[in-house]
Amino acid sequence: MIRFEHVTKRYPDGTTAVDDLSFEVAEGELVTLVGPSGCGKTTTMMMVNRLVEPTSGRVLVDGQDIADVDPVALRRKIGYVIQQVGLFPHRTVLDNTATVPALLGWKKAAARARAAELLDLVGLDPAVYGSRYPAQLSGGQRQRVGVARALAADPPVLLMDEPFGAVDPVVRERLQNEFLALQATVRKTVLLVTHDIEEAVRMGDRMAVYGQGRIEQFDAPATVLGAPATPYVADFVGSDRGLKRLAVTPVTEADLEPVPAGGPAATDTPGSRDGAPDPVPLGTSLKDALAVLLQHDKGRLMVTGDDGRPLGVLTPEGVHRALRRASAPAPAPAS
Repeated sequence: MIRFEHVTKRYPDGTTAVDDLSFEVAEGELVTLVGPSGCGKTTTMMMVNRLVEPTSGRVLVDGQDIADVDPVALRRKIGYVIQQVGLFPHRTVLDNTATVPALLGWKKAAARARAAELLDLVGLDPAVYGSRYPAQLSGGQRQRVGVARALAADPPVLLMDEPFGAVDPVVRERLQNEFLALQATVRKTVLLVTHDIEEAVRMGDRMAVYGQGRIEQFDAPATVLGAPATPYVADFVGSDRGLKRLAVTPVTEADLEPVPAGGPAATDTPGSRDGAPDPVPLGTSLKDALAVLLQHDKGRLMVTGDDGRPLGVLTPEGVHRALRRASAPAPAPAS
C-alpha cells in the first residue's frame, strides 16, 4: 500500500533528514516508526502526504507515484492525526469531525451523519458531545475527536504523529487500547510515529527503528526485542527488552502444561478456592498472564479456548519457555 523506493531528503543547508530509504507497508498493516528526536521518522511520514517533498527517490501509495498526484487531493484521501490534535476551536465537535467530508463535497446531512457515526465508534456519544466545543473536552476526548476526524472520509491510509503523547500515562494506555480495538475493525494502513519504544512495541504489527536518517531494523516487535539487528538497536530498545517481549508474545498451547488430575479445581491451593485466579483465554499476552499469576500464590494459571474449555495451565516455567520460543531465530527458507 505504501512503498518507499530509495528516498532521500536533503535540505539546502546540507542536512540529510533521511538517506536512501526503502521499505514497504502492506495494506491494513500498522507500522510504527520509532527513534530519537531528529532521526527522520516524522520527515518520512510527512513525505507520504507531500507535506515534505523528497530530494530523490519515489513514494508510492497503492501503486501510484504520489509525485503525480495533486497534493491537496492526496491529503484529502489520507487521514492525519497529530499530537496537538488541531481541532478548530470555533467549531463544534460534530462539525470538526465532518470537516473532510464537507471539503470533498458531501452534502451537509451526509457529512454530519458520518461524523456522528465515527464519534460513536471512538466512544463519544454524538448526542452528548456533538454540540460541544474543543475547549469543553478533556485531552483524551480531543484526541478521540482527532482520530474520528481523520477517519471520517474513510481514507485507506492513516498517518499518526505522536498521537497519544499529549496525555497522561493512564489516558495514553487507554487510548492505545481503544485505537487497537478500532484498528481491528477498520483495518487502515497506518504509519505511527513515536519516540516511545514501549508504544512502538505495543502498537505495531511491525516497527522501524531509526538511527540517523536510516532504518536500522524493520521487523515484528518480538523479533526486534528478541534479536536486535545491530548494537545500536539493542541499546535503543533497552537492556530490559526481555521484559518488553512479554507484551508482544501470546500464550500458545505449546506453553501449557496438562490440566491436573481432578480438573480445573486442582489448580488451586489444596483445601481452598479463596482468591483463585480467573482463567485467561489462549492468545493473552504473557505480560497480562504473568500479571495475573503474580497476584496469587497458586503458581499456575488456567488457560481456556474460545469456547471456555480448559486447555492447560500456565506456570512460570511456561512463561520462560514462551520467551525462549519468541526469541528463537526464524528457520531458514527451503532452497
